[in-house]
Amino acid sequence: MATSRFNFQSFLVRLVFALVLVYASYNPSGYSWFHWAKETLFAESLSISPGFAMASVVLLIGWVVYIRATLRSLGALGLGLAFAFFGIIVWWLVDIGLIGVASVSVMTYIVLFLFGAILATGMSWSHIRRRMSGQLDVDEVDE
Repeated sequence: MATSRFNFQSFLVRLVFALVLVYASYNPSGYSWFHWAKETLFAESLSISPGFAMASVVLLIGWVVYIRATLRSLGALGLGLAFAFFGIIVWWLVDIGLIGVASVSVMTYIVLFLFGAILATGMSWSHIRRRMSGQLDVDEVDE
């Protein structure tokens, strides 16, 4: 039985899984599913390995779970506000000089981190909302 206790550690677990999903899908280092797909699908002879197929399906499952949960818990307005909130944080850090925009790679890592943070917030929002307001989000009810 699942526990109803939600704490900062619960959020961190969701954040770690979101970051693994985001950075495994794409990152500027050259070691990601995107780079693997580019090499596999645009090679002279198309040769899809079982490992590539499995990685593709596992990542797709992760994206579907995270995006569906985020859209259902935050909604379109909440998602827009989350992007605005995290976007303004990056803008502010650039404005005060803590982040330089000279390195595209660094900015890409930061944007990917914030995207993972939005996904983790979406996965956690129903729990957070319940603690703040006492209201429960329910999608299905067994009678």
